[in-house]
Amino acid sequence: MGDRVGRSHSALAAILLGGFIAGTIDIGAACLISGRDVIFILHVIAGGLVGKAAAFSGGTNTAAIGLLLQWGMSIIIAAIYVIASRAIPILARSWLVGGLIYGAGVFFVMNYVVVPLSAYHHVPSFTPTSFAKNMAAMLLFGVIVAFFARERRLPEWSGEGRVASP
Repeated sequence: MGDRVGRSHSALAAILLGGFIAGTIDIGAACLISGRDVIFILHVIAGGLVGKAAAFSGGTNTAAIGLLLQWGMSIIIAAIYVIASRAIPILARSWLVGGLIYGAGVFFVMNYVVVPLSAYHHVPSFTPTSFAKNMAAMLLFGVIVAFFARERRLPEWSGEGRVASP
């Protein structure tokens, strides 16, 4: 039972760390890509739930909603990868490749499923440059999530006062 508790604690830590860190960095990436400040980006995120007009007239409250939505979605996205990496171990072993592929998938799902179904009701339009920048941000997101879900092989204690190689 101890091993199972350790693995679930490790999975929870991977989900929370991957989700919060990737989600927070994603907000920064959105600021860099758009040239807008954090509050504007958080209002845009909140607008997916409450609509554009309500988001931009809601002040600090809707910015806080945007932050909570960003972190909530990021944790869910991280949880999907962590759970998948437990079921498909190569995702944990080859975490960099898995994270890049996952990031690309997240990009398409967010832009062509989630945003159109949100209160915005439209598919984002991209120029080749903005497409590349936004894709790069999602690839980074996927790599961060996969990094925390990666297989961590700890050295075993040899019993003779030294650590045995894994």
